[in-house]
Amino acid sequence: MPDPKASDPKTHLVDLATSITRDMDQLLADLKAPERLVGAMRHAVLAGGKRLRPVLVLETTHLLASGTHAKTQLPPGTPQVAMALECIHTYSLIHDDLPSMDDDDLRRGQPTVHKAFDEATAILAGDALQALAFELVATSGHPKTPMMIRDLARACGADGMVGGQMLDLAAEGRFGQATEIKDTFALAAMQAMKTGALIEVACSLGAHLALAPEEERQRMSQFGQSLGLAFQISDDLLDITATADEAGKRTGKDEDAGKTTWPGLLGKEKAEATLDATINDALATLAPYGERASNLSYLATSLRDRTR
Repeated sequence: MPDPKASDPKTHLVDLATSITRDMDQLLADLKAPERLVGAMRHAVLAGGKRLRPVLVLETTHLLASGTHAKTQLPPGTPQVAMALECIHTYSLIHDDLPSMDDDDLRRGQPTVHKAFDEATAILAGDALQALAFELVATSGHPKTPMMIRDLARACGADGMVGGQMLDLAAEGRFGQATEIKDTFALAAMQAMKTGALIEVACSLGAHLALAPEEERQRMSQFGQSLGLAFQISDDLLDITATADEAGKRTGKDEDAGKTTWPGLLGKEKAEATLDATINDALATLAPYGERASNLSYLATSLRDRTR
């Protein structure tokens, strides 16, 4: 992990994302699996991205394990758990992009997996990444491995990411009459499952890895909840303000699909105000850690000016 003291937060987080990509590259290169399957997995994982979820694992672990600004050796298994979060996130993107889901042709500025390969290969690549994620956590050698497996399974399962995707599809009218999302409470609840659960658990897993007290794990979970909501609001705003080249994916698709979004419910200006308030909530959660949480604070505030 790059030394948090060696550079400003922006440079540090970029370096951290680069190191995660390097680790993911090596992980996939070592797989003993059919060449086409590994090629599809690599196509999805190594396409780029800010590595938000594994970065959150590493940063929250470092924050809670160190107790000072001094460089601290991360607990055993931390890199594996961080990579597991990226595997889960990428699997979800592969499946979300499928014709039966969001039917997207572009992801991170390149063809989606089902376009670059084929639909069957895309499904299997997502399945393989999900399985690899749980293998990474299970073999991490950390004393809290059972709890981390439990929490990750809940975050990406029926009560979390997958359930949120089902609610999102229902709101589009995929299964008959659309289940209309009429207010921000219902929208936040759906998005907390679909997007927020994986961001929240990334922070919570960092607390587990650091063997932090339950009070601190709950604080990190709360930070993750606020960050996940802020991320989704910024994503909704990005869909109406960015070009496809800027965002690295097709924009305007939410309106085309008739999805309920924060700008759609509140208008652009009120959605931006809600984003600011949510980021401030996240920052308030980090306040007890002071300057030691500067990297996480920067990550939260950067959502105001997000371009992809």
